[in-house]
Amino acid sequence: MPAWSSSVHEGLISALVRARKQAGLTQRDVAARMNKPPSFVGKVEKIERNLSVSEFVAWCDAIKAEPHAILAATRSNGSLS
Repeated sequence: MPAWSSSVHEGLISALVRARKQAGLTQRDVAARMNKPPSFVGKVEKIERNLSVSEFVAWCDAIKAEPHAILAATRSNGSLS
């Protein structure tokens, strides 16, 4: 785990991955919707790259998830529904 990462960060990324999969989207789908290269999504999901707040919101828009729902799932480590 990189020095800048934490269990909270890992929980956030796990929630984003779960939401992406629940939306039936691939990493490539999310990257295209964010106008980013597929490697961007892959690196974020593998905790190799940090995610800014604006990127987090754009990611949520791309997967059609509410940012507050992702954050709540991060806190509870539970379901997104």
